Amino acid sequence: MTMKKTFSILTLSFVITLFAWGQETEQRPQTILDEVVAVVGKNIILQSDIETQYLQYRMQGYIEGSSSTIKCDILKKVIFQKLLLNQADIDSIVVSPVQVEQELDRRFRYYISQFGSQEKLEEYYHKPVDQFKEEMREMIGEQILQQDVQSEITKNVTITPKEIKAFYKAMPADSLPLINTSYEVAEIVKKPPISTAEKLKVKEKLLTLRNRILKGESFSTLAILYSEDPGSAKKGGELGMYGRGELYPEFEAVAYGLKEGEISGIVETEAGYHIIQMIEKKDNFINVRHILLRPKISPIELQKAANYLDSIRVLIVSDSISFKMAALKFSDGQNRFNDGLIINPNSGNAKFQAEELDPKVFYVIDKLKIGEVSNAVSYTTDDNKEAYRLLKLVNKTAPHKANMKQDYDIIQKATINKKKQEVIDEWVKIRAAKTYIHISDKYSNCSYFDIWQSK
Repeated sequence: MTMKKTFSILTLSFVITLFAWGQETEQRPQTILDEVVAVVGKNIILQSDIETQYLQYRMQGYIEGSSSTIKCDILKKVIFQKLLLNQADIDSIVVSPVQVEQELDRRFRYYISQFGSQEKLEEYYHKPVDQFKEEMREMIGEQILQQDVQSEITKNVTITPKEIKAFYKAMPADSLPLINTSYEVAEIVKKPPISTAEKLKVKEKLLTLRNRILKGESFSTLAILYSEDPGSAKKGGELGMYGRGELYPEFEAVAYGLKEGEISGIVETEAGYHIIQMIEKKDNFINVRHILLRPKISPIELQKAANYLDSIRVLIVSDSISFKMAALKFSDGQNRFNDGLIINPNSGNAKFQAEELDPKVFYVIDKLKIGEVSNAVSYTTDDNKEAYRLLKLVNKTAPHKANMKQDYDIIQKATINKKKQEVIDEWVKIRAAKTYIHISDKYSNCSYFDIWQSK
């Protein structure tokens, strides 16, 4: 597999992975006498930039292609990125420090979730998260700018069903991608109720903690000791920068009304009960601390939920009610109006490949035939509450070559990406002709050297 010769469409997923960044900072070539190998407008490209990305490419297992060819491709990609930055400068597009901080926080929440804890991440890389963020801050800012410019370039790109069909017909049969086995799964959810006594118990504990803070104890220390939000507790309850619409509505409504240092009363959300302290507010972004306590569901109520779902399953299996109607009438899931279908967050549709499914879900549905419904199985909801659900294997497709009937959404996405790519390529051709570009003679063997070199 060789590197693409065209300019790949940039999305936030084009961001260097944490693994690659860790390797870059640890294994950046030390013996290279650095030099400027290209200038694009006001932006320079260093030899070390090319060498670092070349090293990452080889470390990912790619062995095809000579080093000179791969480095030419890398330089071409970096020139494209610098052209985007140059355009951002021309158009006076700026990224605020708050946006950068918010994006850093978002990414590190994801990275930490992948490692299991902040401590495990830091232990793996021998580096604290704060140092990682500092090293990545400039890169993240540039990537946001590049993404903003590219979104502006492709914002008017649309496709018609006719174009999708034409794209598919133009693909040689041997070039059609192989689609792995996919699954469609539906659910009927039962969330056991929490007793009034349990709720009162949690509120009283939270009020006690609030009073201790008001009397002088540290909010951060009490968050570390008592908060049941695993993501923020070890950071003293601090959430990082968030914008409007990114937190629970009830939480936001209270948080945005707080002054710096002020402590809220008890706030109830789907996650549980909180008290909040404002750290800072910048424009429409806030950074707060919170302590979260979650009321516990009793084992008796959990068993009742399982029994309730098993009784519904009996009705479905005996054809007394359809799964679709049972989901609509009895499910506590928000997808009850969509036949109980579980939506894949990566694609936006109901199809999952095996590796995209929760392993516990796959373990259950892998034993089912199409149309069969499982017994009640326990699971943890998105807001970390215990619940039960029935799972139905709605459909399962065997591995196959992509076709319009089964894979329309995949072909549609490929079509619009191709059209966006064509728009990007044309934009690059125009901008490169209007922008000062100087490329070092050491890259004179690259196919674009004479075309792009400013005269």
